[in-house]
Amino acid sequence: MLPPSRPQQAKSKTQALLVKARLADEVALVGIRGYYRDSMGVPSENDRGIYDDAIFLVSPNAYATFNANTDPSIRRQGIAVLKPGVHRYRKGKHGLSKPGGGYPALRPANPAEELPVTRDGQGDSMGIAINIHKGGYNTTSSLGCQTLYPSQWPAFISLVYSEMDRANQKTIPYLLVEEGNA
Repeated sequence: MLPPSRPQQAKSKTQALLVKARLADEVALVGIRGYYRDSMGVPSENDRGIYDDAIFLVSPNAYATFNANTDPSIRRQGIAVLKPGVHRYRKGKHGLSKPGGGYPALRPANPAEELPVTRDGQGDSMGIAINIHKGGYNTTSSLGCQTLYPSQWPAFISLVYSEMDRANQKTIPYLLVEEGNA
C-alpha cells in the first residue's frame, strides 16, 4: 500500500531534526516512522507491510522526499525493528548472495554491520545488515531493513550516492525518529 503522494514536509522542519540530533554532516538522511500513521492502515497504529513512513535526503544542493517503510513486513518472533536514533551507513550492495552479487544500496558503516534493534517478543539486541534498499510492489520486502517504494528507488540511490560523492562523505548519517517526536 502506497500513499497518494510523497511526504510533504518543509526542509526547515527536517533540518531542525538534524540540528536537534547534533548532526553536522553536509548530506544526511532522515526517516520518520509513522509519517502516514493516521491516514493509512489502522488509525493510531504503526502498521507493517505498507509504505506509511518517509525518508528525506538533505544536502546544501538537494532536498528530496520518498515513500518508505521502516518496519519489517510482518510480525514474527525475533524479527528486527531498527531503533530510533542516528545510524551511520555506507555505500554497498543489497542481496550479495543473489546471482550478480546484488544491487547498489546502503549498508551499516561499521565492521560488524550491527545496529541496535528491538526484536518482536524478545526485547533489545543488535541486528546485522539492517540495510536501506529497494522494496517491492506487493510487499515492503523487509526483515528489518529500511525500504523504499521500488519506482522511487533509482532516483533515491542515485541522489544519495551523487550527494555523498559531491560532499566527499564516505558515510551518511540516517536519523530515524518516531512520528510523535518529529
